[in-house]
Amino acid sequence: MSNDTLRETFFAECEELIESLTEGLDIVASGDWDKETINAIFRAVHSIKGAAGAFGYNDLVTFTHAYETVLDLIRSDKLEISAEILRLITRSSDALAELVDTTRQEGSASLEPLADLIAELESVASAAKAESPPEPEFTFAPLAVMQIDPIELDKPAGPSGFTIRFKPHASFYLNGHEPRRYFTALEPLGELEIDCDATAVPTLDAFDFDAAYLSWTLTLTGETDEDSIRTVFSFAMGLCDLDITPLEAEDDSDAGIPDFIASTGIGLGEPEVEPVVLPVTAAKPEPAPVAAKAEPEAEKTNAPKAAKSSGNPVATTLRVDPDRVDRLINSVGELIINHAVISQKLESCGLGNDSEIMAALDDYRYLAREIQEGVMSIRAQPVKALFQRMGRVVREAGEATKKPVNFISEGEGTEIDKTILERLADPLTHMLRNSVDHGLESAEKRIAAGKPEVGIVRLSAAHRSGHVVIEVSDDGAGLNRERILAKAMEKGLVPPDAKLSEAEIDNLLFAPGFSTAESITNLSGRGVGMDVVKTTITSLGGKVGITSVPGKGSTFTISLPLTLAVLDGMIIGVGEETMVLPLSSVVETVRPSRRDIHEIGPGECVLSVRGSYVPVVDLAHLFGMRTAKTRPADRSYVLLDAGGSNIAVAVDAIQDQRQVVIKSLEGNYGTVTGIAAATILGDGKIALIIDSEALVGLVSPRRNTRALIELEA
Repeated sequence: MSNDTLRETFFAECEELIESLTEGLDIVASGDWDKETINAIFRAVHSIKGAAGAFGYNDLVTFTHAYETVLDLIRSDKLEISAEILRLITRSSDALAELVDTTRQEGSASLEPLADLIAELESVASAAKAESPPEPEFTFAPLAVMQIDPIELDKPAGPSGFTIRFKPHASFYLNGHEPRRYFTALEPLGELEIDCDATAVPTLDAFDFDAAYLSWTLTLTGETDEDSIRTVFSFAMGLCDLDITPLEAEDDSDAGIPDFIASTGIGLGEPEVEPVVLPVTAAKPEPAPVAAKAEPEAEKTNAPKAAKSSGNPVATTLRVDPDRVDRLINSVGELIINHAVISQKLESCGLGNDSEIMAALDDYRYLAREIQEGVMSIRAQPVKALFQRMGRVVREAGEATKKPVNFISEGEGTEIDKTILERLADPLTHMLRNSVDHGLESAEKRIAAGKPEVGIVRLSAAHRSGHVVIEVSDDGAGLNRERILAKAMEKGLVPPDAKLSEAEIDNLLFAPGFSTAESITNLSGRGVGMDVVKTTITSLGGKVGITSVPGKGSTFTISLPLTLAVLDGMIIGVGEETMVLPLSSVVETVRPSRRDIHEIGPGECVLSVRGSYVPVVDLAHLFGMRTAKTRPADRSYVLLDAGGSNIAVAVDAIQDQRQVVIKSLEGNYGTVTGIAAATILGDGKIALIIDSEALVGLVSPRRNTRALIELEA
C-alpha cells in the first residue's frame, strides 16, 4: 500500500470521526447528553491528533491538542458546558473540519487564521485548571474500639509512563511507513527516550535489503494512557510487533515500613486471625463561596441525563473503489437491456404471456430489478455528512452578517446517489448563504416584527415519489417581488411593461448576473450563485422551485432523481425516430380538439388546458426530422414541467412507459443541446433522451420567462 493510499485512508477516517464529532456536539446542544457523549467527542478529536502525527501534519496536531485539552477538562468535570463554552467547542469543530479539508487538498495547512481561536482555547483551559479544586485527601476513619492515628506510608510514587517495544516487519517498509514519523507523533504525549537495537543486522554478505532487522525500545514518561499510544500506531497494526508495558516503580516495599513496627518484634508472616479492613473516607473539600450573581439560565445547557444507554454498537464499513462499483452498475444496465431484447424477440415470435418461457422471463425481470436496486444502494449514501458541512456554512454566514441564526437539519438518513451528492455542495452553499444574507432580517428588525431574535434556517431531505426532495427554508422576510421586478427591468432582463406572475418573478432570481444586493460582500452581490444553482440541478436531471410568503419566509425546493444510471421514461415517436421523455418532467398527456389550439403569430401557437394557455413546441420540426406541415389536431401532446414553466410537446405517438439505462453522449459524441443522454431499447435501437429543461432556451432565446415555442402548424 503506497503512502498516497494510506493518506487517503487517513482522510476518509477523519471524515467519519468529524461526522461523529459533529453528531456528538448536536446532542450536547440539544441538552440530551451524558458522560459517554463527551467521551465520544474527546475520542474523535484525540484519534485525529494521533493519526495526524503519524503523517507529520504538525499544524493539525497542534490545533487538536489545544482542542482536546478543553474537552478533557469538560469530561473530568473541571469545566462546565455553558452556552459560551458550547459555542467555542462548536467553532473549534468547524475549524478542525476546515483544517482537515485544507490539509487534504493542499498537503498542509497554516494555523495563522486560527491563532485567535487557539489562544481562546488555551485561555479557557488555563482558567479552568486554575479554578479547579484540589484533589480530596484520604484519611482513615476512627475504629469503634480504639483510636488509631492515620499512618502515612512514605513510599515514593513510581514514574508515570510506558515502555514500548517496537519491531517493524518487512511489510511495514514495503507499505511506505517510516519509524521516525511514529516517534514524532509520540512526542506530544510526554518525554520520549529512544533506544535502537541493531544487534540483529547481519554482515553485508548475508544482508537482505527487503528484510527488517532494526527494533526499538521507547520509554515514554508523562500523563498519557495506552489507548493514546495505540492510536499513534493504528496504521501500523499487523505490520509490526508492538508491546506496551506500564513503567513499574522500584520495589521499595520494606523501606516504607515505619520503624516502630520493626521495633515491636511483630513477625511479618501469615496472620493468625482474619485481618481487619479499615473503612476509608474522603475528606470533604471546603464548600466554594456563593457567587455574587448567579449565571443566567440562558447561558447554561441542560444537565446530562443520568439514565442513558451505553450506545449502539459500531457498524462496520467496507471501502470499495468507486470504479469497481461503476463497472458493476454498467453490467447491470446491460443485463436490463438484454432482458428487454429477449422479451421483444419472444413477443415477435407470437408467444403469449401465459407460456412457460414468458413466466421464466418474468422471474428474470424480477431478479434483474432486485440486482439493480441492490447495486444502486451501494452507491447511495446518506446526506448526513453533507448536511453537517452545511451547518458550518450557516454558522459562518451568521457570524459574517452579525445575525443570530439557528440551523436545523432534518432527514439526514435520506440516501442519494454518491455522484449527485458530491455535486450538491455548491448549490446548497449558495442557497443557505442567501437565506442568511437576504432572507433573515437583523435581530432588531425581527424583534420589531414580533419574531424571535434568533432566525431559523432549515435544511431537510426526504424521498417522495421516487425522487429525493431537498428543501432550504427560512423564517425571514420573504421575497420582495416588487424590488426583484424593478431590478430585472433595470438590468434589461424583462421589458418595462412586462406583466409577470409571482412564480415568474421568483424565477428571475435564477437569471445569470441577477442580484438584489446593494453592495458586494463576501457572501453576495456579484450576480453569481442562483444561476449556478439552477444550472447544476438541471444537469443532474432535477429541478428547483421557490415558494415565498411575505413576512414569513421562503422555501427553495430541489427535486432530484435517486440515481443517474437508470431513468423512468415515456417512450414517444417523433417523426421516424423513437425518443424518451423523462417521466419526472411529464405532467399529463393530452389529445386536444381543434378549438383548443390557438395560433398567435407566425409559426407560434398555444394549447388551451382547463382555461390556461401553454406554449407548444413541435419536436419533429425542432430537430429537423420533418419539414412538411402537419395538422395540430392530429397530434398528441405531452405537458412538461420545464424549470417552473409548463410547455406542451407535440409528438407523433406515445408508445410506452418503461425504465431505461442512461448512456452518456459526452464521452463518445459530445454535448448535444436539447438532448440529455441516450439509451438502448429492446429492439437494439438507440433512443435519445430529451432534456426538457433545455427546450425553452433552445427554441425561444428571445423570450425570458413566458416563451412561446415555435410550431409549424
